[in-house]
Amino acid sequence: MMTEITIQPRKRFAQHWLLSEKALKKIVQAAELSQSDRILEIGPGKGALTDRLLPLAAAVLGVEIDRDLCQKLVKKFGRVENFLLLQGDILSLDLETSLAQFPAFQNPNKVVANIPYNITGPILERLLGTISQPLTDTYDSIVLLLQKEVADRICARQNSKAFSSLSVKIQYLAKCEFICDVPAKAFYPPPKVDSAVIRLRPQLIEPRANNPKQMEMLVKLGFASKRKMLRNNLKAVVERDRLSELLEKLRVNPQSRAEDLSVQEWVALANSLEQFLYSGNKVQEKATEVD
Repeated sequence: MMTEITIQPRKRFAQHWLLSEKALKKIVQAAELSQSDRILEIGPGKGALTDRLLPLAAAVLGVEIDRDLCQKLVKKFGRVENFLLLQGDILSLDLETSLAQFPAFQNPNKVVANIPYNITGPILERLLGTISQPLTDTYDSIVLLLQKEVADRICARQNSKAFSSLSVKIQYLAKCEFICDVPAKAFYPPPKVDSAVIRLRPQLIEPRANNPKQMEMLVKLGFASKRKMLRNNLKAVVERDRLSELLEKLRVNPQSRAEDLSVQEWVALANSLEQFLYSGNKVQEKATEVD
């Protein structure tokens, strides 16, 4: 079953309306909502997902950048007591200040959203932080509909083609679960790529990196050229023989490439390398060169 189309999507906001009832139900189920949950929905659009979240949660906070859509959402949900809409850009909006007068909507504990694909990276950083600066006040869970290729990379495991620096970065910060595929035909207009639903449960991996900033830069360097062995990608900061020695101690093949190491092995390598690296500044300098 498909929901009705009444508002035309705008390309400049990368808008694609999700019409599939099946996909909407999968998203809601993945959120595992209770009557005590306070939800942050990024880009509610026409409100198809919002409409399904409101009966199941204590509060739903929508953040929408499109002014015209905000007017439609206010008209549709303006009298619903557990709904609050903020007009603005989620990447720059100060939620704490904006919600100062709305205590019932403060400190949302879950995120459920169909996010714009062109700003997926910045949104993930806003919700999770980074390896070097993880968020300390985290969400219980984050359910996102995003581009399938990105979803595959986020949830990928070592030794797979999809495993990348993004895999390591996100899996260091959260438990990642692939929920379901969503084909392009489930949207209007259909995007040029397929999509997928994932669930993230923020939690720092254990054991953690002793020097998170250093690990972040090592991962960036390690994946700079996926065809090269790790000892070649990291030769600017540690001698190849030394790296091979350390990898053997970690029971990792010295001829490994970046995607061959699990997230835990990346942490172990970063911690073992710490005493041999020249300095954090040196690693930062080299990582900048591969941007």
